[in-house]
Formats: sequence, C-alpha cells, structure tokens
Amino acid sequence: MLLIFSSQLHANPIPRRPFDAVYAFGDSFTDTGNTHSATGPSGFMFVSNLPYGRTFFHRPTNRYSDGRLVIDFLAHSLSLPFLPPYLDRNSDTSSGINFAVAGSTAIIHSFFAKNNMTLNITPQSIQTQLTWFNKFLESKGCRDSTTTAEQCAAVLGDALIWVGEIGANDYAYSFGSSFSRQTIQRLAIGSVTSFLQAILEKGAKYVVVQGLPPTGCLTLSLFLSSPDDRDDLGCVGTLNNLTISHNTALQAKIHLFRQKYPKSVIVYADYYNAYWKVMKNPRTYGFKELHKVCCGYGGGEYNFNYFNACGSPGSSSCADPFEYVNWDGVHLTEAMYRVMADAFVNGTFSDPPFSYLLWKKRQSG
Repeated sequence: MLLIFSSQLHANPIPRRPFDAVYAFGDSFTDTGNTHSATGPSGFMFVSNLPYGRTFFHRPTNRYSDGRLVIDFLAHSLSLPFLPPYLDRNSDTSSGINFAVAGSTAIIHSFFAKNNMTLNITPQSIQTQLTWFNKFLESKGCRDSTTTAEQCAAVLGDALIWVGEIGANDYAYSFGSSFSRQTIQRLAIGSVTSFLQAILEKGAKYVVVQGLPPTGCLTLSLFLSSPDDRDDLGCVGTLNNLTISHNTALQAKIHLFRQKYPKSVIVYADYYNAYWKVMKNPRTYGFKELHKVCCGYGGGEYNFNYFNACGSPGSSSCADPFEYVNWDGVHLTEAMYRVMADAFVNGTFSDPPFSYLLWKKRQSG
C-alpha cells in the first residue's frame, strides 16, 4: 500500500504521478477560489479577508478555511500542484481544474429561487459545474465517448475526477419550507446521479465521490437548533440522521453505476464516519475543541454569531487553529481537512480503498 501521508499526517508526495490531472467539483468544502467576498455565500461573505488563509498561505485565497482543504492535500499527495479555480481564466490548467463553488447546491438554483427558499447569492449548482466541465472538454475536442472517443480518452484516461461533498446546502436552504426533506433528498440525489452518469458517459475512468459529513456536528447547526435535539456526541441528531439517509441513497446509486460501468473505478469517500471517528477520539488527532469555532465572535460555548462572521470587523481568530475542528461555524480548519484527506487517501474510509484505485491506474499503464 502506498503511504501518501505519514503517520504524523504530513503529506508526502509519491515519486511518480499516477494521474496527469485532477478535476474537482463540489461546494465550499472543495472550492479553491471560484467565489470571493462579493460572490460567495451570504452568511460567510468575508472569505477574501484575513484571517482566512492565515495558516498556510498567510493571505486569503478565497478558500473557506484557515489554510488548505482536502483537495489541496490530495493534489500534493499525487505530486500535482494545487488546482486552480475554473473562473480564474489566467491560470495554468494543464494539471487540472477546480469547478467547485461555495454555496453550490445539488438541485438547480432556480428551484430554490422559484420557491423563495434561499437568500444565497450563489446561483451555481452541480449542473452548472457540469456545464463548465463540458465546455472545457469540448475545447479539447471531447464531445462524447462515441463520436470523439479518442479525444475524450486523451483527456479523461489519465485524470482523476474528485466529486466533493454536495447537497448540504440543499437541506439548509429548504429548512422551514413546505417541501419535505424526503423530497429534497430525492431531488438532490437525482441531480448528483445525473451528474455522475454524464461524466461516466463521457469516459471518466477514475472517480471519487464524497458523501456528506455529519452536518449536525457543524457549529451553525448547533447554534440554530433546539438544545433538546442532540445525539450521544452532542451533535444535532435529526440532521445527522438526515445525512445518514442521504449518504445511504448516494451509495446505492454508486453501486448501480459500478455495475453499469465496470471499466470505471468509482470510490465512495465516507466523510460521515471519518469525521465521526475524530469526534469520538479527538485527542488522538490533537483536537481540543469539537464545536467551538476558532474564528468567530462572542466567546461562550460556540464563539459563533451569524451576524459577526469570521473575517468581519468584529470577529477574531484563535491562536491555535490546529486544536479546533471547526474554523468559522460551517467550514473546517486546515488541521481537520488534513485528517479527513488522510482518512480518504491512506485510511479505511474509502470504498474501495484509494490504494485500489491507484493499483488499477497502474495496471492500465
């Protein structure tokens, strides 16, 4: 098995690049700069300000964290540069592109706008990202795997498709609406399914799909929920149960795709249980604060106030973000993203293991 991260969780790139490029999709957990203060989610509109980016980049990079994300650790482990955001048209895209957008939904944005279910100013969804990806593929001569098979194989044959978590915003925006969570789940899973089928039909051979993390453990969820709604780790039980249901449905779709596309390797990255393991054994990973945010306002149990978000004039950040799981109320610290990356790439929270995907890639030449 290739040790892509050391036991101290410091990324060690492997000697030879297994992939020429990575193409990433998702929401703010994966976005490396497609949004900034003027275009990002309305609740976290200060991402272009310090202390965002303070830990690794020492400046804001429009990542929703104090430093690197899972996708950054992944790229480094594969001996690739950090993925540039798609909307930065001056960047070098020869080693991949990041299409993820903070605030993105699985369901198309017009659904939420039509039903007055969101105040978010981010209009993108996973389908928007697919449209962008298709434009990129077409620029390389890849229209479909039938009429332009050679061109599609040239782009996708040595590429890893990384589908970051997507769907958490759908449930958040629908809170308090007349739509049941079962309806939102059906629509969200249907949209992700359509996206996966589209990229597999194009000829994608190596795909990693992240499930949702335990959304009930995010500080914003705890801040907004009733204190009576808690599970055995102090998280919001109803939201975590919803996440489990979503992830179960997603895994069922992935199982069907494995049967339909046997020449492709489709890995499920279990964000929920990787996160849950940290919550059960925080000190093993160096964490002292599970729910309290590093960058926030007001102190107290959560140090969080929605109207004084991280990066705003009244907020401040802790001296030791490596001891915190949560960075700003929704997004995680670089330290937590590092642990999650290790769990997916080198740990036991991918099915099949990431090492199997690398082995299959080596076998293909």
